[in-house]
Amino acid sequence: MKDEKSGNRLGSYLRARRELVSPAQAGLPPGGNRRVPGLRREEVALLAGISPDYYLRLERGRDKNPSPQVLEAIARVLQLDEVERTYLLGLSSARPRAPRRRRPEHVPARVHELLGHLQLPAFVEGRAFDVLASNPMAIALSPRLRPGENRLRSLLLDSEEQAFQQDWARATADFVAALRTTIGDDTDNPRFVELVGELALSSQRFRTLWARHDVRTLDGGTTTVNHPVVGELRLHRDKLAIDDVILVIYYPDKGSDSDEKLRLLAALAHTEPAYTARGMADAALRNWPPV
Repeated sequence: MKDEKSGNRLGSYLRARRELVSPAQAGLPPGGNRRVPGLRREEVALLAGISPDYYLRLERGRDKNPSPQVLEAIARVLQLDEVERTYLLGLSSARPRAPRRRRPEHVPARVHELLGHLQLPAFVEGRAFDVLASNPMAIALSPRLRPGENRLRSLLLDSEEQAFQQDWARATADFVAALRTTIGDDTDNPRFVELVGELALSSQRFRTLWARHDVRTLDGGTTTVNHPVVGELRLHRDKLAIDDVILVIYYPDKGSDSDEKLRLLAALAHTEPAYTARGMADAALRNWPPV
């Protein structure tokens, strides 16, 4: 997290977002001989109603306490959505950061019991997308959902997970942006530093996405995956905050083709405790169609 460690997170974010807005998107003529992608600094300043010199000081970290009104004006020029605008406002150091108390991520006993009762793929993740606990249905859906795995690392570095995701490009963009949102101002958290450092060294895709400074939340939604045994599954995702961890549940539309396939996975999870690809495939042939 080089840009965060430099102490100029605000300037890094402004520069990254400025480069993503074209003159046409900002209502400006494209002009010729543009040496930078996106908007020039002076163009952002002009559209935001501030002096070019002041905007330059913001990007270079010489002024870390801009007013909310200035940041709101810049957010409008950079066409930030609500999540991105909130993130930008949070980068101002006008308010001193309170000392952070870090507690180990812990899965309550009642959540372990709940996982055992659920007949849907469900698991618990930490702030850095570490899988802390999961039920057999989750592992039947994907072996990368075993406790000890990291969802973002699997997504970027595991070829099986890449094939599993029908829209891998969107999934990686969403996860990396969600990680940056989660990190917020907790940039010296050892787990975040470790994960970002590992992925920055191992994945060009991560380096490209991280440099964009995208931020977004990754809550409920719908995803389509390609399971190696039962094929395509369209699943909804809900996330429930419990204490300091997140319970994630996947479920299909009732009566859908994916519902039928998920019932097959439930049978496999019951009859094939090893969850090997060969064992699941053999069991699929024995149990298809599900009753």
